[in-house]
Amino acid sequence: MLKSYKYRIYPNSEQKDLMTKIFGQVRFVYNLGLETKITNYIGNKKQITCIDLSDQIKELKDTICPWLKESPAQSLQMSVRNLDNAYTNFFRGKGFPKFKSKHGKQTFQLPQSVYLKENSKQIFIPKLKYVDIDLHRKFIGIIKTCTVSKTITNKYYISILVETQQTKPIKKIITESTSVGLDLGIKDFCITSDGKKFENKDFFKKMLQKLRIEQRSLSRKKRGSKHYLKQKMVVSLLHEHIKNQRLDYLHKISKYLVNNYDTICMEDLNVSGMIKNHNLARAISDMGWSEFKIMIEYKSDWYGKNLSIIGRFDPSSKMCSCCGFIKKKLQLSVREWICPKCGINHDRDINAAKNIKNFGLRNQPSITQSEGIPCACNVEINY
Repeated sequence: MLKSYKYRIYPNSEQKDLMTKIFGQVRFVYNLGLETKITNYIGNKKQITCIDLSDQIKELKDTICPWLKESPAQSLQMSVRNLDNAYTNFFRGKGFPKFKSKHGKQTFQLPQSVYLKENSKQIFIPKLKYVDIDLHRKFIGIIKTCTVSKTITNKYYISILVETQQTKPIKKIITESTSVGLDLGIKDFCITSDGKKFENKDFFKKMLQKLRIEQRSLSRKKRGSKHYLKQKMVVSLLHEHIKNQRLDYLHKISKYLVNNYDTICMEDLNVSGMIKNHNLARAISDMGWSEFKIMIEYKSDWYGKNLSIIGRFDPSSKMCSCCGFIKKKLQLSVREWICPKCGINHDRDINAAKNIKNFGLRNQPSITQSEGIPCACNVEINY
C-alpha cells in the first residue's frame, strides 16, 4: 500500500540558491515540451512522445542549454513524464495542460536516490546532498518517489511516497447500524444522519477584516519595491494561516467519521456550479467540500471502510425520510418543514442526511431487509 508523508525541510543559503535553479530548469523543460507538442500538432498533426522529449533534453544539454546539467537528470525526465500524463488526461476529458509560472508554488520530483541519514535529522537529495529535515513522524517502508516544493511564503517541504509493504484491509460489512449519511451545508459544515452537527468555523470570514486592511496596504505600495514584497509576504502568510486552519479542521472531522462508522454515504455536489451563485460563492469556497471528500475517500481506503456516493440530483432535502413524500417547493431559507402526509416535523439538514444514508444503502437491499429496517428508498415515492 502506498502512503505519502510530508515534512518540512530547512536548506541552507547555498541549497536554496541551487533549488531555485532546479525549480526554474524543471519549469523551463516542461514549458518547452508543451510548446513543442502544441507546435507539432498544429503544424504537422503529429504527436510527440515522452521519449522524443527526453531525447530533446539530452540535445539541449549538449548544445544551447548546458546549464540544465545543474539539475538532477531524473527531475527533468519526471517533468516531461508529468507533461505526457497531463496530455493523456486531457484526451480522457480533463483540462488542457497549462504553462507553468514562476509565481506561486514551485516543485520538482525525484524518483530515486533519496534516503534518510541514520540520525533522521537530515535527508539526502541528489545535487543538494544532505538537507535538514523535521521528521515529526517516522515511516516504515521503501521510498518510491519524492517531491520537493517551495510555497509562496518561502517554506520548503518534501513529500515522500512510501511503499509500506502492507495489503489494504478488507472492507467492513455494510450494515445500517454502522452507516451514516452526511449532508454538507453552509450554516453547519457537516450534519450526520444521527443528528450530530459540525459547526462552520468561518475561518476566512473571521480573518476577512484583517485581510482587507493588509491587502489595502499592499495596493498602495509600488509594485516590485521592497516594501511591496514585504507586505505581499504578510498577506500570503494570512492566507496560509487560513488554509492550515481549514485543513486541520477537515482532518479532524474526517478522522472522527472514519473511526466511528463503517459505511459513509455522501452526496456528489457540483461545487464548481454552485460557486457561480455570487451570493453564496465566498461561503461555499470557504467550506472546502471537495478537499473533505478527498480526505474521506483515501482514509476510508486506508482503514477498510466503505464510501457510497449518491447522485447529485437525488431529492435529499425535499424528500420525507419517513414516508417518501416530496415537497416540490422548498426554499433554501426554510430550515424546518412539516410533512403534509405523515405530519412529522423535519430539520432540513438532518432529514437530508437521513435520505443520503438511505440512498447510499439502496444498492444493498438484502442488508436493510435482513435487519428489518424501514428505508425510505424502498417506499413508494409520492410526488
